[in-house]
Amino acid sequence: MKLIMYSVRDTEKPYIEAWAKKTDNDVKMVTEPLNANTVKLAEGYDGISLQQTTKLGDEQLYEQLAAMGIKQLAARMVGVDIFDLDACKANGIIVTNVPIYSPRAIAEMGVTQAMYLLRRIGEFEQRMSHGDFRWSDDLISNEIYNLTVGIVGLGNIGGATAQIYKALGAKVLAYDPSYNVEYEPYVEYTDFDTVVKNADILSLHTPLLPSTENMIAAPQFKMMKDNAYLINMARGKLVNTADLISALENKEIAGAGLDTLADETSFFGKQVTPDQIPDDYKKLAAMPNVLVTPHVAFLTETSIRNMVEISLNDAVTILEGKHSRNEIRM
Repeated sequence: MKLIMYSVRDTEKPYIEAWAKKTDNDVKMVTEPLNANTVKLAEGYDGISLQQTTKLGDEQLYEQLAAMGIKQLAARMVGVDIFDLDACKANGIIVTNVPIYSPRAIAEMGVTQAMYLLRRIGEFEQRMSHGDFRWSDDLISNEIYNLTVGIVGLGNIGGATAQIYKALGAKVLAYDPSYNVEYEPYVEYTDFDTVVKNADILSLHTPLLPSTENMIAAPQFKMMKDNAYLINMARGKLVNTADLISALENKEIAGAGLDTLADETSFFGKQVTPDQIPDDYKKLAAMPNVLVTPHVAFLTETSIRNMVEISLNDAVTILEGKHSRNEIRM
């Protein structure tokens, strides 16, 4: 089969080449995302794999894909909010994602950011950059085993996060609309407000849905402990950024670790000039009690290999007329 992969990064190429050789398939790699300008590159190919944060385009793009004979789109990621699923359905295009590529990768990044904040490293770094190397009573830390961690969204990533914190001795509270008996040894299930109010570290691992957008905003920040930290490894729009900045400035919470922002698509994953960087990011990045990374929690060798292989395997499965367990319901 002939497959085309959009938004290919150098780190993916060895795994793509190995898969193509192993399966005897032809894979064309392009660095550009799939959009109205690049859709023509798919002409003559059987299937598509892609990974991007920008939406594909309007209904016309899906019509173009269908006219080319494209019957599937395999996303090398969890989120599928870049797709117009109604347009996919109307044009007979099946979408797959990679729901599980390495939960530990994201979980470990979240815990890493929490530890960085908890031990006040950014604040020490700021003072040291100004020549202040003194021990300071106002930067005394707490230890994980004395704390309560609140997890919102107890799927694969949230579950892996719970296991790590539990192993470190923390009490772990969790909220998820679905109950999973697998995580009973690691968490105490409770309601959303109880998690928010009691967490010393509030870690978000829920998908972005109409019901979860801005789920952490001014009312929730006022509920949180003033010495609590917010960790968002999921989707930027789960958190109201303006309200987060206000809560930090007013010391309603102690700090935040963010691997994702609401407006990240304009600059994450890109080389930009200072004037292209949003003001919200500049405000957050200037705070020593905030740590922002550019949506790289997934970026481990294990994750990259799994995303490539699962995505390409799904593309072939669909093109062979079979069903993949990773198909998105439409």
